[in-house]
Amino acid sequence: MTQRIIKGRTLIPDEWRVVEKDSALIPAGERIILPLALWSTTKSREQYGVWLDSEQTADDLTATHSADLLNDIALIAINFPTHTDGRGFSTARLLRERHGYKGELRAIGAFLRDQLYYLERCGFDAFALTDKGTLEDALRYFSIFPTHYQNTADQPLFKRQGY
Repeated sequence: MTQRIIKGRTLIPDEWRVVEKDSALIPAGERIILPLALWSTTKSREQYGVWLDSEQTADDLTATHSADLLNDIALIAINFPTHTDGRGFSTARLLRERHGYKGELRAIGAFLRDQLYYLERCGFDAFALTDKGTLEDALRYFSIFPTHYQNTADQPLFKRQGY
């Protein structure tokens, strides 16, 4: 059975395969997400997705790939080793706001469905959820709050109303 992810608040088949951190070889295939260290060694980086671990930052990525070419990367995944590690929230926001990344930003790892709403507010638009329960049930966590005022990666209320 094909794995599914949440993207754009809908369920879709996952076309990407995550390569583990300790892998030394890049497997054959079109849709591969490589850890930053392995991705950095490839010559055609744009054909792969890259994933950052919690101790890696947006600056670590732009150090190996100029900020101007960041949008050539089809997918950036940020790994959450535990649901209590919030560094990925900051990394996502910096990628979107400081570095202007427009591609798919995916949360992977041990985050919880309770965090989906907040992850989306920080700039994530895709979620490979490993939390127990159905993905259909997880979709309701995006509508925990009907509106928001804080200025984040998505639009706050006053900007949506034209003030």
